[in-house]
Amino acid sequence: QEQLVESGGGSVQAGGSLTLSCEASGFSANRPYMGWFRQAPGKEREGVAFNGAYGYTKYAHSVEGRFTISKDNARNTLYLEMNSLKAEDTAMYYCASGTKEKLIPPLELNEYVYWGQGTQVTVSS
Repeated sequence: QEQLVESGGGSVQAGGSLTLSCEASGFSANRPYMGWFRQAPGKEREGVAFNGAYGYTKYAHSVEGRFTISKDNARNTLYLEMNSLKAEDTAMYYCASGTKEKLIPPLELNEYVYWGQGTQVTVSS
């Protein structure tokens, strides 16, 4: 059974850093595309960072240069390193995965089938 479990959220002051982790288990595809999404209160869920089968990455314009997505395939763990955090980064962050191996990950939310439970990130200004 496919499962994604996030960890690493918390509260931090503006300008600080956090690293989120997402441990994946039960997937049949060895290197499914994966991504991080976030949802702030009253707003739609949006894509933040995306990881393809062999390391291709893409970022939302709002986080480019501040966030880094990476994956440790040996540990089946996806990471999101977040630096220079801003108050507007406050949201529930979700890890998500597709079902196939793709070099270039899709950006559309509906392309992601499996979702974690989310981890809260709060940035105070």
